[in-house]
Amino acid sequence: MSKEHDKKISVVINTYNAEEFLAQTLDSVRGFDEIVICDMHSTDSTLQIAEQYGCKIVFHRKEPIVEPARNFAIQSATYNWILLLDADETITKEMKTYLQDFISRAHTYKAIRMARRNFFMGRFMHGSYPDRIIRFFRKDAVHWGEHVHAIPEIDGDIYNLTTTEPKLAINHLPQESVETIIAKLNRYSSESVIHKQKKYSIFALFTKPFFHFFKPYILKKGFLDGKAGLIFAALKSQNALMQVLKTWEKDSKTK
Repeated sequence: MSKEHDKKISVVINTYNAEEFLAQTLDSVRGFDEIVICDMHSTDSTLQIAEQYGCKIVFHRKEPIVEPARNFAIQSATYNWILLLDADETITKEMKTYLQDFISRAHTYKAIRMARRNFFMGRFMHGSYPDRIIRFFRKDAVHWGEHVHAIPEIDGDIYNLTTTEPKLAINHLPQESVETIIAKLNRYSSESVIHKQKKYSIFALFTKPFFHFFKPYILKKGFLDGKAGLIFAALKSQNALMQVLKTWEKDSKTK
């Protein structure tokens, strides 16, 4: 690719029935060189919204999780630098300026690890901050695993954006109802058990859920977030419990 492609950024967003927050996400990335929507054949107004913003639209077959479509979406982008967002995430003007400045400087980094600010029940969740993730990288240096919540493999150095400045973090907009989150966690935990070869002892039935409650609620001060913080930590604990129980169930079927 030409050197000109090294000076531009493609925003890549995977979607499926993402009408609720998509316009907010697209508003936040106005002015980037390209916005690619990789859609899994949405049945709501997702595509109409994407068209209104002049996005490049590509399609991927429907999957129960987004990860199998990540690599295809990334490779569908025109430019070498990729900002990958979910359809319920936004960035600030300050982050946009930071990323544009980052690619203009001479360095050997292939990706940035940055913070994400999660919201639940209308409140910022201390219990999940800084939730560091890799969402900015060179297209030729990344490979995304196809299991749920896969961490991308980066071929090269990663720059850790360690600032606690909220304006230099991705914002994960208010999540769904408790009912919807529980349904999603049920699906995610099932996918996790399928792809991960893990064994749990009897002690894990108690220690894993306890740790996943204790960490966000006590260590990361989720108690500052009132009832929302308590519910958030309880859902994290429930997810851990489901992983243990479903792993045991899977093991019992293979014996």
